[in-house]
Amino acid sequence: MSPPSIPAQSLDQNVFDEWPAPVRALLDGSSLAGKLGFTASLLTVDAEGRIRTSLLGVGELYAPDSRTLCIALWPNARAARAIAGSGRAALSFVCEAAFYQVQLQVVPLADVEGDESGLIYLSGSIDTGEAQSVPYARLTSGITFELEGEKGAGEAVLDRWERQIEHLKQAAAAGGR
Repeated sequence: MSPPSIPAQSLDQNVFDEWPAPVRALLDGSSLAGKLGFTASLLTVDAEGRIRTSLLGVGELYAPDSRTLCIALWPNARAARAIAGSGRAALSFVCEAAFYQVQLQVVPLADVEGDESGLIYLSGSIDTGEAQSVPYARLTSGITFELEGEKGAGEAVLDRWERQIEHLKQAAAAGGR
């Protein structure tokens, strides 16, 4: 008995240099409570050539326009140090049953007046992006999470993310350093 065959053209692969509409809606900085659980993987290469992964939620990512992604990171995060050295990163995530991977060229954004979060803000321009899906399997999620802790802890994180998105918006509007 031979194994079932998979059609040669089973991979639907779309290349883009602007955010597709569903991704723009996901990363538009609005309605964060309804987007809790979404996680993106930010990949960087450190000075020793090791690939590093940082997991980010919707409160740390903001797409102000069709070709840009603003990112909030802790300054001592490995990703922040790696990006400072290379100016490059890749972001991967699942959205609307497709797997996305986006190559970014990243620069620092100006500090936001009155922001005492300690975060740094970065702006990534899409170098190339790819979305992949297959007709025989539907991606339902990537890496997901639930907020835990004492009662009200989730609301505190959501409040912090709302502030972070506002700071990302301000930093994006001010542009690079």
